[in-house]
Amino acid sequence: MTATILDGRAKAAEIKDELRERVAKLAADGVTPGLATILVGDDPGSHVYVRNKHKACTELGMASWRHDLAADASRDEVLDLIAQINSNPQIDGCLIQYPVPDHLEYSELILAVDPAKDVDGLHPQNLGFLALGVPGHPRPGTPQGIVELLVRHKVPIEERHVVIVGRGPTVGRPLAMLLSLKAEHANATVTQCHTGTRFLPEFTRHADILVAAAGRAGLITADMVKPGAAVLDVGISRTEEGIAGDVCGDVMEVAAWLAPVPGGVGPMTIAMLLRSTVEAAERRSAR
Repeated sequence: MTATILDGRAKAAEIKDELRERVAKLAADGVTPGLATILVGDDPGSHVYVRNKHKACTELGMASWRHDLAADASRDEVLDLIAQINSNPQIDGCLIQYPVPDHLEYSELILAVDPAKDVDGLHPQNLGFLALGVPGHPRPGTPQGIVELLVRHKVPIEERHVVIVGRGPTVGRPLAMLLSLKAEHANATVTQCHTGTRFLPEFTRHADILVAAAGRAGLITADMVKPGAAVLDVGISRTEEGIAGDVCGDVMEVAAWLAPVPGGVGPMTIAMLLRSTVEAAERRSAR
């Protein structure tokens, strides 16, 4: 068996084509979706991610504002910028690029964002709506991208056993909530693990869908995967050989589907961010 690749680049391109039509319809009504990003510091990966997000906005005819601050930007400076974005009626989405320097509290910055403009879906109010299963509010981008990638490749989710290795606030925790919802293409049984889980392979080998989001290169090996499972690699580590995911290459010979690093979940995250921004603009247009 050789796994079918879950091609995030191709599916993200499909989503962008769908969004392009929605952006054109908004333009006919005099509304241009707008996204603002805040990047604090000089992390090379973050600069690449932000550049790709703004490039995608340009491709779709969306407006974007990029705010790059020095690594020593003060708490007040960042909070003042967030307040300006919140008050700008042309901006539908505000994204704070993670990570931020150690002297800043990411959670405090997220709390300062207007929940209606929180297109990353990480404000506690939006996470609360997710926990309650209330539709019509921003969902976290990477978890939503994972679900969308599975659905568009017709990988069954409902009534399947999903094992998530990772408990971070941007992927692991919200993904567990999203996949356990009765609606939204989910209704799965979810087990959440992490790198401190004892006898981790005993859990992963029972997964119909295995999501590796621990950020530890090569954590998931072929002997940890159930034959015929869908495996999604979300971890990113910088090694001497370059960027590496959490999943070893030999998993290809055991899994039925594989979302690799790069080219799997990453492009879907950006597509979900764009979709959340367009949806916010549609709500603005309807007011």
